[in-house]
Amino acid sequence: MNYLEVAEKTAREAGVILLENLGKVKEIEFKAKNSLVTEVDKLSEEIIISNIKSSFPSHGIFAEESGRDSSESEHVWLIDPIDGTTNYAHAYPFFSISIALETNGEVEVGLVYDPVKDEMFTAEKGKGAFLNGESITVSKSHAIEHSHVCTGFMHEVEWMVEANIKHFGNFIRRARAVRRDGSAALDLCYVACGRFDGFWELGLNPWDTAAAVLILKEAGGQVSTFTGDKYSIYEKEILASNSIVHEQMIEILAIED
Repeated sequence: MNYLEVAEKTAREAGVILLENLGKVKEIEFKAKNSLVTEVDKLSEEIIISNIKSSFPSHGIFAEESGRDSSESEHVWLIDPIDGTTNYAHAYPFFSISIALETNGEVEVGLVYDPVKDEMFTAEKGKGAFLNGESITVSKSHAIEHSHVCTGFMHEVEWMVEANIKHFGNFIRRARAVRRDGSAALDLCYVACGRFDGFWELGLNPWDTAAAVLILKEAGGQVSTFTGDKYSIYEKEILASNSIVHEQMIEILAIED
């Protein structure tokens, strides 16, 4: 099997576990304020890592719960076993599994799976983006006033909370609607398929964005920092859009008061 086939197979296997345990979480730990981990996060991650290692034993792993292994491989899998753990812990059905393959610093394969809706977003670099095998593209919205945008909040860093409250208010005043759904990977994929026109957030980690950013780019979207500089999955701020409203979003994020 190729890389994407392995990722799809293991995401579906982990997705079954997530659905079987939805509403039945027994153990919740706090990594930081409002940063949760459940026994299902750990089980999902174990399944994903086990499957990937059985197919590609020499590849490295960088996963949310277990961290980065000591592999020196040029191939590194970035894994979020449940993106949206707080939603999951409250049986709120908006969460996903994110799996990406980075090769020599470039993300080559990305997959985000929503087991609740059985929606599989996938991309391979240079080959387009897909939802359940059907090609997807970003929206054609030209004005922020007609745009449906989304964000998320990092609770652990106070200045990020305050900064995003300001941004949230500024977007509410300008955009058609603003949402806060709780799974950055799915939010980015929703931009990729045109359900959202833009997304911004502070404080995300590589496993949150690696797969979805590739999917968005392959769907024709644009990704940058808040100021329009080149984005890296190791950045702590992300602005993503259908590319048409990108500059308008940068202007709103630059508002000081």
